[in-house]
Amino acid sequence: MHIHDVIIIGGGPCGLAMAIEATKNGLDHLILEKGNITESIRRYPRRMRFFSTAENIEIGGIPFAISEVKANRNEALQYYRKVAGYYDLNFKLFIDVTRTEKQEDGTFFVYASDGQIFQSRSVVLATGYFDVPRMLNVPGENLPHVSHYYDEPFNYSFTDVVLVGGSNSSVEAALELYRHDARVTIVHKEADFRTKVKYWLVPDVKNRVKEGKIHTRFNSITKVIEPGRMQIENIETGETEWIPADFVFLLVGYLPDEHLISRCGITLDPATKVPTFDPETFETNVPGLYLCGTVMAGVFTEKIFIENGREHAAAIADHLMGREVRKVKELIDRI
Repeated sequence: MHIHDVIIIGGGPCGLAMAIEATKNGLDHLILEKGNITESIRRYPRRMRFFSTAENIEIGGIPFAISEVKANRNEALQYYRKVAGYYDLNFKLFIDVTRTEKQEDGTFFVYASDGQIFQSRSVVLATGYFDVPRMLNVPGENLPHVSHYYDEPFNYSFTDVVLVGGSNSSVEAALELYRHDARVTIVHKEADFRTKVKYWLVPDVKNRVKEGKIHTRFNSITKVIEPGRMQIENIETGETEWIPADFVFLLVGYLPDEHLISRCGITLDPATKVPTFDPETFETNVPGLYLCGTVMAGVFTEKIFIENGREHAAAIADHLMGREVRKVKELIDRI
């Protein structure tokens, strides 16, 4: 079996950044990705635009040249593919990694669901968090008309759509659906939209709510989902209400795959799900096994994103090469 210097699990922007650093340092690398590269971005809403400016999501020193300040989903997908091609990164795609295991000789075996085994001297987990939605654990959550991912508005025109959640994903979807003739209701457990909603969306959505074009049920939680309707409860009064729901999007966030992290031998905080790692080198409690990007954030996924997650790769490469590890700005103090 060929022994790679480093296997990178996950082919998103942070995984690509890690592979680029490996390439620059002459390390034999392999990226294992269970979809295609930047699979999470591919699953973003089709008309999504990034919050960060284009230069803040660049990788590998390759300029992200676009006509607007902020890139959209399609531009990002094309950019990352071109960068991967430029650096001739080494991929094996549609490989679902199930666990890693450190051997007595210090190398790692990386096991895939199809029975393949790969070997390396070090491993970097860069799996992000978009594959594991937060579950509400309510009756009807798995019905066919319910989804944790929003795609585009055209399938929902002239229907009743309920969006659960009060962050960016819910607000963006609500505005887009309303403008494509859907009847939209937002259900959110807090008294108002989340403070982290993109600043340019706030006046838009609040004005549409004021006009009665988007309906809201704040201080409310989902109790039951049924075909064509769902029951919600006001957490202040305890009153319940049935609202029409031809389609339901549960946009309440996502989490890193704690089961995969655990199967790799990494310990996690039982409350926050934050893995054990060195905040300077990003090496975990398993020597030679590193974390890169949002996978290290536990439940605090809003703390790490492409803009700061891409910087982990250079620090990991420094450690692998035995150099002084460069500092990553304001990193884990906020977790």
